[in-house]
Amino acid sequence: MSHIVQIEAQVRDPVAIRAACSRLQLPEPLFGSAKLFSGLREGWIVQLSGWRYPVVCDCNSGQVDFDNYEGHWGERSRLDAFLQRYAVEKTLIEARRQGHSVVEQPLADGSVKLTVNVAGGAS
Repeated sequence: MSHIVQIEAQVRDPVAIRAACSRLQLPEPLFGSAKLFSGLREGWIVQLSGWRYPVVCDCNSGQVDFDNYEGHWGERSRLDAFLQRYAVEKTLIEARRQGHSVVEQPLADGSVKLTVNVAGGAS
């Protein structure tokens, strides 16, 4: 049996943040305060390639704060890639935690297909 799932991610897991940064070859995230154009934010600080200000992930609320001035200070596609990778890494972590194996397949349109193999079949 197969299911297609779309995930709207809230960023709440520092382990998945770290894994996403590693897979995207970004600097290791640090916890602390970061200056954005509009003020200070506290959380896990992620530095995206080509971005003037970092992205700050508040794992308590799941909120991601950033300021890219409508693309002038950083390409939105870099943030989208980070959020996609975070969702994939969080899914991998949770599936493996429950003893399931996962097959990851990048697709031509840039999306990622994850097949979670549950005992007795795939879901």
